[in-house]
Amino acid sequence: MNKNRTTQHTGQDGPLVGRIALVAGATRGAGRALAVELGRAGATVYVTGRTTREHTSEVGRTTETIEETAELVTVAGGTGIAVPTDHLDEARVRALVERIDHEQGRLDILVNDLWGGEHLLVGSVFGKKSWETPLADGLRILELGVRSHVITAALALPLLVRSDAPLHVEVTDGTAVSNRRYRENLYYDLAKNAPIRIAFGLGEELAEYGGTAVAVTPGFLRSEQMLAHFGVSEDNWRDAIAQEPGFAIAESPHYLARAVAALAADPDRSARWNGKSTSSAELARVYDVRDIDGSQPDAWAYFEDITYGGKDSPADDYR
Repeated sequence: MNKNRTTQHTGQDGPLVGRIALVAGATRGAGRALAVELGRAGATVYVTGRTTREHTSEVGRTTETIEETAELVTVAGGTGIAVPTDHLDEARVRALVERIDHEQGRLDILVNDLWGGEHLLVGSVFGKKSWETPLADGLRILELGVRSHVITAALALPLLVRSDAPLHVEVTDGTAVSNRRYRENLYYDLAKNAPIRIAFGLGEELAEYGGTAVAVTPGFLRSEQMLAHFGVSEDNWRDAIAQEPGFAIAESPHYLARAVAALAADPDRSARWNGKSTSSAELARVYDVRDIDGSQPDAWAYFEDITYGGKDSPADDYR
């Protein structure tokens, strides 16, 4: 059986030809992959972030830039346009939206993948009570994970609703179901639950425009930062399983991205997804999407059964 059954369109034959997308937070990880896969489906994709070839954000990684993301979008068959933007700067976000309006006249797909707070987690979040987290770090987490999303939505939605089928995607960590458990620290819990409520609320508001707002989450993401953390690459990522057994269920950023691109091309997406929270695995099952290795991992089922449920099953059962 051919496990990679999902049809991969490229450029001019893609289902999103003529569509205009903005992926806010597209420097690396899921955001970069989302931009690339939307481009592969034919979209024109504006990609934003704070790290450029001339400037590095507080994340501190120089190895990924928004210019490179835009180039990858174009190579995939779309049109990638890099616009350096700090989404906590209202003036910069207004300028971004005005540029898209001037150049395109509308926006069809808005992906809010803003975060960039990983550098705060190990020292200020994990293993700490909220009152042990430095207040400045806690508030920064809320700025990066919540305020940036709200600013971007508030300023871009007037353009988005000009589309004949507006799509707003909130990217977070965890579904509404999985996040019923406390996410270790108050600030992190708020930052990762807020996008789910944003999608729910905007689903109510976009309904009269025929729009869709949905919150999506990857599983155990093999982002560039996660690979670096374990000292592996995409080619030998399985070597990290010895350090972290749960990494056996890891997925590439393209898994979620392919699933979201399929959702964006679905004419019935509003009835299926508006206001809801979903995962890469659930979308993959609905749209028959596969990861780059042909597998179909379900990390959240693995966490539920193995991590929390104590079930003794191999990770391969969840791929």
